[in-house]
This record gives sequence, C-alpha cells and structure tokens, in this order.
Amino acid sequence: MSEKNEEKNAPAAAPKRRAGGLGRGLNALIEGSYEKKSERLGLVPHPVNSVGLIPVGHIQANPYQPRTHFDQDALRELAESIRVQGIIQPVTLRQTGTNSYQLISGERRLQASKLAGLDAIPAYIRKADDQQMLEMALIENIQRENLNAIEIALSYQRLVSECNLKQEELGDRVGKNRSTVTNYLRLLKLPPDIQIGLRDTVISMGHARALISIESQDQQLELFRRIVAEDLSVRKVEQLVRNGGSAAGAETGQKAAAAPEPVVPVAEIKRTERHLSERFGSRVLVKPGPQGRGEIKIAFDSVEDMQRILHILQPS
Repeated sequence: MSEKNEEKNAPAAAPKRRAGGLGRGLNALIEGSYEKKSERLGLVPHPVNSVGLIPVGHIQANPYQPRTHFDQDALRELAESIRVQGIIQPVTLRQTGTNSYQLISGERRLQASKLAGLDAIPAYIRKADDQQMLEMALIENIQRENLNAIEIALSYQRLVSECNLKQEELGDRVGKNRSTVTNYLRLLKLPPDIQIGLRDTVISMGHARALISIESQDQQLELFRRIVAEDLSVRKVEQLVRNGGSAAGAETGQKAAAAPEPVVPVAEIKRTERHLSERFGSRVLVKPGPQGRGEIKIAFDSVEDMQRILHILQPS
C-alpha cells in the first residue's frame, strides 16, 4: 500500500481539548455570551430576569440581611473553591441604577468571591421592592442547613413583625407547621446568656426547649450553667425540669448536690476558641466540664493536616 493511501486510511487525529473549558463555573458560560468587554463587566443595564457578570464593586450589601455571623474558616474554604471552580450558582440582585445593584441573596458567595480576588461574578437580576427584599432574604436564609436556632428564630420574628405575616402564613412560606414556628419564636423569650449559648452550640435546641418551660429566668440561668458545667443530656435536663427545675434532685427525689463551681463564661470560651483556631489554622472546640475540668478538640482534614498540627504543638 502506498504512503498516500496509508495517510488517507489513517484515523483522524482527536481534536485538541480546549484548555480552561471546565473548572471556571458559571463565569465561563456567561463570558461567552458577550461580545464587548463593557458588557462582560456589567457596565450596561441588565434586563430583569436575566443573568450577567456584575463587577463586585457595583454590588451593595443587602440592608435586610438577617445573618450577622459568618464562619471565617468556611468562608475561606468557599473562596478557595471559587478560585478553582468559579461560581456555580449566581447571586441574586436587584438593579438600583445604571451601574448599581443591591444584593438579595448570596452574601456568603459575594464575600468569598471578594476573598478569591474576583472582579465580577455571575448574578441573576430580578425585580423586588423593599418588603420582597426582606422576605426573600429571610426565607432564603431560613432554608440554609447551617443556620443556628437563634438566627432562625430572629428571622421568623422579623417575618411576623416586619412583613405582617401571621404564624400560619409564615409556616406556609417556610414549609413548617405552626407548632415548629411557635417553638422557635419562644426561644427569644430566654435570657440573653442562654440565647448566646444556643447560638454558639454550647447547648442544643432540646436543652433550650426544656429551659423554656421554667417560668423563672433565675432558675433558667441556674440550670443553664449546670448543663454547661456537668455536660447534662437533654433527657436529664427534662427530668430535672419535671422535678422542679435546677433545684430538683435526681429521680429519687433526694436533695440536690452542692452547686458546682463557677464555670468559664461563654464569651471567654468563644474567645479562646477563636484564638486557638487562628493559631492552628483549624477549627478548635473548647468544652468545659465540672470542677474546672474540660477538653479541647482540634479538627484536622487529613493525615498531613494532623502532622502539621502536631508540628505546631511540638516545643521549639
């Protein structure tokens, strides 16, 4: 067979793979739909119900944002993911001017994008008045899995008071029954120290619901401190409440033991956790116990991460 025929019958070379086609998230798809750089950077008005690349400097924070606390470690992890993969889900904005937008939802994605150094991010533009802004921001946050119980309760309260929703209507909007909504709203009647403990996961929702049934705030606080000091289970707390609150004895009805030693304030625990988390570059939990005892837990993601932490712990 001649060389000419061999070349004719040889299989066609595989087309070259376009580098960078994957791993850039929604940004790559959106960039391809624009011809002018000014349009890619969001320097022209975008129609309602459209998706476009919007400069982060043109996006104002949502004044109705119900979340006030964002885990910085989780935010840095999201920023690293965005550097590698890009934005997977666009944020939602409303346009307030030619080159001015206001965030409706996607606060974490916006903050993480800034940390990742992005100039512009994909955004869905929609029409919304102030009340719709508040309602959408609250409901979107309520539906997040990592929202703590106090944040949910405060969001419910704002929907009731600021959006003029009845508890039945609120339950329909967020997909919860009325009793669930009521239980969350009752958490806001607890003393501030207990609300902070629930927010910071020092106690659970089950602990808080048991404490709510105690009428005296002094007794609520007394039992709360005992929960933290003795690491009481929800079942034990419910039993103590049935027997008369924190002054009650064990199930035998005997006189309660002497009050435990004062526990470390919750605020001091959280400060210590933040300091150690920054020191080790990993999440650290400080769990106080009775009589001044307790434990410190340092999380690690891999064997290499564990070795890194152990190296830090070694004396220099």
